[in-house]
Amino acid sequence: MIFCKTGELTIRSLELSDKQFLVKWLSDIHVLEYYGGRDNPYDENMVEKKFYTSSNKTRCIIEYSNDPIGYIQFYHISKEEYEEYGYTGIHKIIYGTDQFIGETKYWGQGIGTMVMKEMVNFLITEMDTQKIVLDPQDRNKRAISCYEKSGFKKVKILPKHELHEGNLQDCWLMEYNVL
Repeated sequence: MIFCKTGELTIRSLELSDKQFLVKWLSDIHVLEYYGGRDNPYDENMVEKKFYTSSNKTRCIIEYSNDPIGYIQFYHISKEEYEEYGYTGIHKIIYGTDQFIGETKYWGQGIGTMVMKEMVNFLITEMDTQKIVLDPQDRNKRAISCYEKSGFKKVKILPKHELHEGNLQDCWLMEYNVL
């Protein structure tokens, strides 16, 4: 299924044949510096377990000029995330998203911003979401800049939120508010 297509950019459903790309990207130390950890390179079994088991997440491949270059997923945030992020008592449809550009030669070209703008548009128009959240590590300046260019705002620091390379990392809770 194609979720978004505009110009050279396509966001489509993850397929079994995409496993090779995920293994490649998630064993690249440059990608792992911010996603997963350089101490945790993925092999085929790890990719299969994390990305091909049933889940409440919609998993997608990002293509640019018909070449797979990255991964994105979106999902309703969990009850625990509602509480952790301070959304208890808020009755809005809230989606979370996680993503990375796995082909590092595409970094710094504005493609991540295009991806985020298209995903925001899709989640608003097709999924009727009222808020979109993500939680990049506070040291991931490139990702934070991309999200800000896409309309996300920093809300609060989530202290010691993500285990990465043996250390708990602080992350930013970032929001895109529709209303």
